[in-house]
Amino acid sequence: MKTKHSSTNIYNKKGHLTKKFYFKELEKVQLELVKLQEWIKFKGLKVVIIFEGRDAAGKGGTIKRITQRLNPRICKVVALPMPTEREKTQWYFQRYVQHLPAAGEMILFDRSWYNRAGVEKVMKFCSHEEYDEFLRSCPEFERMLIRSGIILIKYWFSVSDEEQESRFKERINKPLKRWKISPMDMASRTHWVDYSIAKDKMFQYTDTKQAPWFVVEGDDKRKARLNCISHLLSSIPYESISYKKLELPPLQDKVGYMRPPKDEQSYVPEFYDHSVKKK
Repeated sequence: MKTKHSSTNIYNKKGHLTKKFYFKELEKVQLELVKLQEWIKFKGLKVVIIFEGRDAAGKGGTIKRITQRLNPRICKVVALPMPTEREKTQWYFQRYVQHLPAAGEMILFDRSWYNRAGVEKVMKFCSHEEYDEFLRSCPEFERMLIRSGIILIKYWFSVSDEEQESRFKERINKPLKRWKISPMDMASRTHWVDYSIAKDKMFQYTDTKQAPWFVVEGDDKRKARLNCISHLLSSIPYESISYKKLELPPLQDKVGYMRPPKDEQSYVPEFYDHSVKKK
């Protein structure tokens, strides 16, 4: 899916997409996502999309916009917590395998097995041997997934250190966003170069012909979301599904049924009752 637009009136003073243009385009691509979802279900496709990148680079916001209009039974988000003591003794990929899609499903990994190549490596949560083994085995693991019929798409969200700092400060100072920042986010600032080195080495081993990385420039959130969704739509050939026209059946006759009195049930108070004047 490729769309060309004139630059007139679509950028604000900061050079970012305007809200008006963004929401107009977002509605278009979300409609296409619904078509893609129905095609995945109809054809029994198995899709895995990986979202990785810098903290505050825009992964979560993009995932939300992808899933916003979709059926959660078909499009599922997997965001795993820290591994348990038992999981730490398992084959590294084991806890991710159980979340892979069945036919007709699309799974979005908000962070994935690439934790080992990023945060685990930088913060020394894994040994050198475990890290080296991951770099050796990951490409083959992904080739196995692809050979099994899974469509695998990997996105890396990039953000400048200046923009990341701005977003971190916003999260710290806004109560509605305070929950988004974690100790690991704070630590990432003091390990900026270490994460860059880890990312470069990860790409060196895992940016393969069969499963390439696609980098999303994330400084402009709106543009990043639209670019990522548009690329996703262009990566999986799909068609619109034709459905029979539906007609609502007649409502069952209420003869013989009497609704219980309202005073016998507990109701949520009408906090927003327009007929009640505020004091």
